[in-house]
Amino acid sequence: MSDQRKHRLRGIGLLTAAATLPAMAAVVFTGGSAAAHGAPMDPGSRTYLCWKYSVGENGAVEPTNPACAAALEASGANGFYNWFAVLRSDGAGRTEGFIPDGELCSGGATVYDFSGFDIPSEEWPTTHLTSGADWEFTYNPWAHHPGTFHQYVTVDGWDPNAPLGWDDLEDAPFHSETDPPYRGGVGDAESEYYWDAQLPEGKEGRHIIYTVWERSDSEETFYGCSDVVFDGGNGEVTVPGDDTAASPEAMTAFTAPVDARETGAHDAHAGHAAHSPDSGATGTSALAVLQGFLPGAAG
Repeated sequence: MSDQRKHRLRGIGLLTAAATLPAMAAVVFTGGSAAAHGAPMDPGSRTYLCWKYSVGENGAVEPTNPACAAALEASGANGFYNWFAVLRSDGAGRTEGFIPDGELCSGGATVYDFSGFDIPSEEWPTTHLTSGADWEFTYNPWAHHPGTFHQYVTVDGWDPNAPLGWDDLEDAPFHSETDPPYRGGVGDAESEYYWDAQLPEGKEGRHIIYTVWERSDSEETFYGCSDVVFDGGNGEVTVPGDDTAASPEAMTAFTAPVDARETGAHDAHAGHAAHSPDSGATGTSALAVLQGFLPGAAG
């Protein structure tokens, strides 16, 4: 494991999070089983990188990145604290025809509101890569389950300033990986599935790597957008509007808010509940310019 990965900030248990940050209130366990959770870490998904670079010293979500700020204003802080829960419990591996165009990055999720992460922008946190290079992909297993990861990439000439649709992705995955190994424990932001694969060849400039994690032991399916630029990079992450990473003290905290869009709809939250601090964008509206791109928004 690289030094950078060794120093990735660990998430801690929900009880510890509540004790560390009083603003996050108490955590209540009511029994029940944990479900799979996870998100792309390298290259990082929108939810993962916005969470990673938006946590303030007080545990509140305080993004300086314009795209993350727009996501916060559009759909609230739950999508940040639940960065690993972009899922459909009834997904069964389905993609086109199931997840609507314009909702790929939110996975058409019905448990938490991730609609803000569908907003098209060239200012999302971005990972720099080299087309055709061999790469170790990592994906957080907040809860471990067997399944297959399918990875797609956008077609040449796609428009990053338009809502992402299925026609914007190449027809077939450039790689699929079944039951990869993982390192670390459950409920740990540093844990990761990992596998080696070749990055798509012949790509230049800005693209999205779209990952679908299809569980083989249930119908639950996860979806994630990772913004990348093929410019000869080696995994460097740029975060427009933010020159520094979130503090280690803030990044150790994690909690799962209770106000899901459909309470009781997902078995992941049958066993625990918590509260997140109130958070909202301040100053000039980050969403004002991008409002028209939200699915269902008046335009």
